[in-house]
Amino acid sequence: MNPKYIGFLVFDGMNALDLAGPMEAFTTAVIGDENGVHQRCYEALTIGLTNKPVAAESGLVFKPHKTLKTAPVLDTLIIPGGHGLRRPGTNAKVAEWVKTKAAGIRRIASVCTGIYALAATGLLDGRQVTTHWRFTRDVAQRFPSLRVNPDPLFLKDGTFYTSAGVTAGIDLSLALIEEDYGPGVALSVARELVMYLKRPGGQEQYSEPLQFQTQSADRFADLTAWMLGHLHEEMTVDVLADKAFLCPRHFSRRFKEVFGTTPAAFVEGLRLNEARRRLALLNQSIESVAASVGFRSADVFRRAFERRFGVTPVGYRIRFASHSKAKPYPSKNIWRNQ
Repeated sequence: MNPKYIGFLVFDGMNALDLAGPMEAFTTAVIGDENGVHQRCYEALTIGLTNKPVAAESGLVFKPHKTLKTAPVLDTLIIPGGHGLRRPGTNAKVAEWVKTKAAGIRRIASVCTGIYALAATGLLDGRQVTTHWRFTRDVAQRFPSLRVNPDPLFLKDGTFYTSAGVTAGIDLSLALIEEDYGPGVALSVARELVMYLKRPGGQEQYSEPLQFQTQSADRFADLTAWMLGHLHEEMTVDVLADKAFLCPRHFSRRFKEVFGTTPAAFVEGLRLNEARRRLALLNQSIESVAASVGFRSADVFRRAFERRFGVTPVGYRIRFASHSKAKPYPSKNIWRNQ
């Protein structure tokens, strides 16, 4: 097996994690042959505008393996983000190079604000894209031909991929690995990187658990992390109150004051959102998904799922399950400039 060449553009003022996270994911991917010998799936290399070292926003310094002039034929090109790419000179040079090389590259992806260079090529015109939530409106205004979706972690449209910021680049990399070598290899990479969850692209950037922690500045802040790790267990008000070191009555009152909902409704929401992610794994039955997130029966799960999302679990799986030909997740919030 010949490893696929994955090129990463590097430049002064890049985001180091946009590069390092995806690069580690690709270089971690291995596959065994019939003799049990493990081989790397990818050969990752960095491509600089010149051969001079570049400094990331954090101060980390990277030495390019190749330059725009000496880069080999690539299977996949990844464009990291960072404020340096929004400098006119750097942006124009990268965009021109990508435009001239695009026809010979199987797929091209941007991480975070790497979209500013990819969009400048015109190759994304008319396509659905995403980026870091903080830059979606600006991208939509600068590039009115794009269909900017602010919600997903990453999106695929044709041979082009765009992703949200920083750690979402790892999620995108796992999806690309899965496209090439299947879910087993992708999940083994996720385990090696000690990832909590291999997230599908349609998951929202600003998750409900994160919203919960962001809103809470007191003893509730760490409760959601415990809840997510114990969804299959009983989570009554008594149990949750004990974890928060409050009496049940005071806990319920405080919880509703802070979050505007009851503990029971919040727990059900966590379970259903986690179930939505697990439905993307086609090797799990509806019954096993229901049990794994704490529903006492598949029927109760189905009714709750349809009440919350307006579609049955089976219907959701058919429409949104993660595989190589899956359509991008739709969104009710798509910035468009007419």
